[in-house]
Amino acid sequence: MERIKVVVRYVNGKLLKGTTIDFFPNKDRFHVTPIDKPHDKPMEIIINQLKAVFVVRDFKGVPQYVERKGYREGESPYGSLLEVTFADGEVLLGSCMSFDLKRQGFFIFPTDPKSNNLRIFVVYAGLKNIRQLLTKTGEYLEIPIPGRKK
Repeated sequence: MERIKVVVRYVNGKLLKGTTIDFFPNKDRFHVTPIDKPHDKPMEIIINQLKAVFVVRDFKGVPQYVERKGYREGESPYGSLLEVTFADGEVLLGSCMSFDLKRQGFFIFPTDPKSNNLRIFVVYAGLKNIRQLLTKTGEYLEIPIPGRKK
């Protein structure tokens, strides 16, 4: 299997960079081999402890690159356009082919095709809110986060 480069961000702020071969969005755990310890036994990661799993092009990225946070005129996202706000205040905007509130999270694809993030698995446990943006009207729908009261 191909190794996937990931940046794992925990709800508590901890960050782990490494590779995985067994991440599946319907499983409750997976394993990451840290980039700084490539010969060690992979670490077990429990999904519900996470904010998100960022699948990246490379681990360094381009620090001076300013990622655009929207679509250009004429571009249209596949699926739903979502704005997610994490409990720590970080906001991501991107498209989502589908999200099931009965699962532990969903994938979002960045609006900027040059982003270092290829896709992000957003974990419900790390979210403050989700908005589905209605591009034609400029309005949005609040999406309830599973297991939370309004």
